[in-house]
Amino acid sequence: MKFNIRIFLLIFIFFLVNNRLLASGTDTVITSTSTQQQAISFIDSIKTLEPSGYWPHVKSTLFLSNLKLNIHQPLSFYPGRGTNFCAYGALSYLVIKDDPLGYAQFMLSLYRTGKATYNGNNFTPSESIKSAAGTLRFKGVLDIRHAEQIWFLVLADHFKGYLNIFNPNYDLGDEDRFWAATNFAKFNRMVRKMCHYKTKAVGSDLFHPWLKNTFRYLHDRLGKGVMVLYINNRVIHKKNHDKVKLSIPTHFVVLENIRMEDNGLITLTYWDYGGKTLLQITPKVLKKIIYGISFCTKNELI
Repeated sequence: MKFNIRIFLLIFIFFLVNNRLLASGTDTVITSTSTQQQAISFIDSIKTLEPSGYWPHVKSTLFLSNLKLNIHQPLSFYPGRGTNFCAYGALSYLVIKDDPLGYAQFMLSLYRTGKATYNGNNFTPSESIKSAAGTLRFKGVLDIRHAEQIWFLVLADHFKGYLNIFNPNYDLGDEDRFWAATNFAKFNRMVRKMCHYKTKAVGSDLFHPWLKNTFRYLHDRLGKGVMVLYINNRVIHKKNHDKVKLSIPTHFVVLENIRMEDNGLITLTYWDYGGKTLLQITPKVLKKIIYGISFCTKNELI
């Protein structure tokens, strides 16, 4: 995600206490799910779609092919180059693992009727959203993924946090601005509302998690649930990590693996933007880049 740092800090200070309380919340475990095979059987039975009058710029062929791609290759979700959709990308990872059939049915209902309900959440996108879907350009492969354009725009239109206060309604190009931004508490709220997961979150938008050993915390929970990290993505692209002075969290990624090497370095594998990334850093940098950790599970392992 991209931020104007001064605006971010001013908004954050005002809402800091409220945000920290929200970020630490948990929710009730619900075990209802579907399987990828159920979703594949459902979506492959649909051969063609008629154009939708609710989405004037969405091509039916691109919508259906994109939806089938999401079901057959669940890790293919791509939030787009330069957008603030990364949090919705991480949420998509959780949704498609949790209930792929529900996702497919929701998207088809949304396409055909202009509104739909998912896990008790009623989505009625605004006319500006319906008009924008299918028109996003210069976002990489997202340009031709019309189902994902609808999905990301509708999520950003529906869920709001304090970062969205001064830009609550969509205007052209707002996918790159504060309209689409997601703070840590908002992300965890979206997970609890959209997925059948219990969550435990540590961290905040400005302060690192108060953990004695960040590596151990992550390593001990990996494999017991899904771990989403809220990180400062700018730090990991600096050649000398220790020289970075101003840092704020800018990005959500899904942790897939973490291990300590013999030389003391930590190797992480994480998912974002439709693919996996391998990163090797020191324990100090690991602590430095992570601002929030969301541990999501369907059982009582939290």
